[in-house]
Amino acid sequence: MRRPFADRAAAGRVLAEKLADYAELDDVIVLALPRGGVPVASEVARALGAPLDVFVVRKLGAPSQEELAMGAIASGDVVVINDEVVKALRVPAEVVEEKIASERAELSRRESVYRGGRPPRDVQGRSVILIDDGLATGSTMRAAVTALRGQSPARIVVAVPIGAPATCAEFQQIADECICALTPEPFRAVGLWYEDFAQTTDDEVRELLDRAAGARVRGDEETAS
Repeated sequence: MRRPFADRAAAGRVLAEKLADYAELDDVIVLALPRGGVPVASEVARALGAPLDVFVVRKLGAPSQEELAMGAIASGDVVVINDEVVKALRVPAEVVEEKIASERAELSRRESVYRGGRPPRDVQGRSVILIDDGLATGSTMRAAVTALRGQSPARIVVAVPIGAPATCAEFQQIADECICALTPEPFRAVGLWYEDFAQTTDDEVRELLDRAAGARVRGDEETAS
C-alpha cells in the first residue's frame, strides 16, 4: 500500500494547503513541537510567509509512573500542574518541584541547541498555528495547548498532516481550531502513514530554524529597502 506522505516535508506541503486562509497575515506565527513537527512546520511557515519557532514541551511524569503526566512545562517557563493527579497519588510538593527543576534543565538545553541564542517568539495577541507530525493520543499536544494558553495568544490552531479521528475531534474543543489533513480509520500509529518516518535529529531542527530565521531577516531587509 502506498502511504500518503513521502516524508515530513511532503506532509507539511499538504498541510500548508489546508491552512491557506492564514497566508500572509501579519499576526500569524507557526510553532512546531520538536523534533518531528519541525520539518512539517518549516514547509507550512514558508508557504504562509509566517515566522517559525519551536514550542518545547516536557511532560512531568509521576513518580514510578512516568507515562502518567502530573503536569508539563513548556517554552516561556510555563508550568502546568494537574492537581487531580498530584492529589490522587499524594505526590509531595518537594517531589513535584524536583521534577520541575530537572525537566526545566532539559528544556533549557534543548531550546539553546535549537535556537542558537535567539529569543523565543512572543505569542501574546498572535494567532498561533501549533504543528506536529501527527496526532495519536494527543497527550503532548494537549499539554502544549494548555501551556500556550498561559502566554495569552489571540488564537490557537492545532494543525497536523495525519490524526486519529477521535483525537482530532477532541481538539476541536481544546483548541480554537483543529485541522487534520487526513483522519484515516483505522488509524493505529502516526508513522504508518509516512514512507520515510526516520527520527528528526537535533541538527536538522537547528538547521531548519536557522534557515527560517535567515529567510525572515532577508525578507525584512528587502521590505525596508
